[in-house]
Amino acid sequence: MTRPNILILMVDQLNGTLFPDGPADWLHAPNLRALADRSVRFAKTYTGSPLCAPGRASFMSGQLPRRTRVYDNAAEFASDIPTYAHHLRRAGYHTVLSGKMHFVGPDQMHGFEERLTTDIYPADFGWTPDYRKPGERIDWWYHNLGSVTGAGVAEITNQMEYDDEVAFMATQKIYDLSRGGDARPWCLTVSFTHPHDPYVARRKYWDLYEDCAHLEPEGPAIPYEDQDPHSRRLMDSCDWRAFDITQDHVRRARRGYFANISYIDDKIGEILDTLERTRQEAIVLFVSDHGDMLGERGLWFKMNFFEGSARVPLMIAAPGLAPQRIDTPVSSIDVAPTLCDLAGVSMAEVMPWTDGESLLPLARGTARTAPVAMEYAAEGSWAPMICLRQGRFKYIACAIDPEQLFDLEADPDERTNLAADPAHGETLAAFRAVAEARWDLSRFDAEVRESQARRWVVYEALRNGAYFPWDFQPLQRASERYMRNHMDLNVLEENKRFPRGE
Repeated sequence: MTRPNILILMVDQLNGTLFPDGPADWLHAPNLRALADRSVRFAKTYTGSPLCAPGRASFMSGQLPRRTRVYDNAAEFASDIPTYAHHLRRAGYHTVLSGKMHFVGPDQMHGFEERLTTDIYPADFGWTPDYRKPGERIDWWYHNLGSVTGAGVAEITNQMEYDDEVAFMATQKIYDLSRGGDARPWCLTVSFTHPHDPYVARRKYWDLYEDCAHLEPEGPAIPYEDQDPHSRRLMDSCDWRAFDITQDHVRRARRGYFANISYIDDKIGEILDTLERTRQEAIVLFVSDHGDMLGERGLWFKMNFFEGSARVPLMIAAPGLAPQRIDTPVSSIDVAPTLCDLAGVSMAEVMPWTDGESLLPLARGTARTAPVAMEYAAEGSWAPMICLRQGRFKYIACAIDPEQLFDLEADPDERTNLAADPAHGETLAAFRAVAEARWDLSRFDAEVRESQARRWVVYEALRNGAYFPWDFQPLQRASERYMRNHMDLNVLEENKRFPRGE
């Protein structure tokens, strides 16, 4: 069979509530809006885990953190866990990554045949949380609110430098693929770090939002003493007492965030334009790893199950899939099975251990009844947290916290916890039964603690004496680039030109 090319466009920390049906009308994102017009838009998509490395390992494997054991941003992603890159490569695909995937551990490929850039974050165990020390802040890598107070304009930042390279390497790879030197179908994953904080943007994008009507959160901040226990832990982990966050800070941070959505939209436009000009066809999938609270409830960044943090955009443009909006809750862990389904690749050998399911039946009209599940066991938590999203409700549980139940239709801002409301006792009991059948929270907690303790020992040991980092080092084969003396110049110039003979 002829297998389709696949282009995956991934962004970081993009709040899915801003993509109710493609990008919100007030966002300056023409390229993503054009993509939405030809895509199936899954309007209520949730991350597998609201943090970078756990969310990405879940997205790539179709498994939640308890299966991948990628609990946090310093947990190793084991090389024996198949990802969509493994499945597609095994079936004959050329699999390529340009950009971020936050792999931790010595395996920095996870099924990709090529990586075009290094990662933006470290690959070692240095960011390991420690449940043995609840409330401890590790200041040199824990988020703090400096990203909010420091929001503004810059022509270049560490993050912009990275994403400029990610986009450039991706477009160069698309040009290379168009030359036809490799007859295999390809899967190119392009993964950006924006609009992840810091909320600093180039002037041309910052100026787009000067008069934006959405620079303030929808609702007022909840005072610290009125927050739920986990939200208080997150505020503490962000060192909130050390910062005097003004309304101007909030407006500037949100403006920088929106501006960086437009920056990424431009980068995506460059990539899609290159694909079109090189006359290649590909399935296009757009997704984020998790969201950003953007000051809603007084919270920033991610690391919780509220909509701003846990909900992500997901759009798929593919032959045979009619453009439409789907409101059934789905998950980013459904992406791997969906990609394999689109490519005609079987995952049957590992499906008993896969949490996700293909979205193609849903896109073609088959009802989906399974709840969306999420897990979180990283910084800001003192014990593993779980979440179920089904119908109009969201259920959140943690062994050390009161349960939470929200009716998202009646209460989209999640301000009213219904867990203690007798009128919703039956709904709570049903969710509780599903959660208890799925998770053993005490065992989950023991597994996380064991992993953390092991990693602290290994990290401290490996930083003594000679240090060999795991960070991916992209290598260029200089003797195979441009013109070299083992090449026939005439053949080279012909083969490197696209289109030929025009």
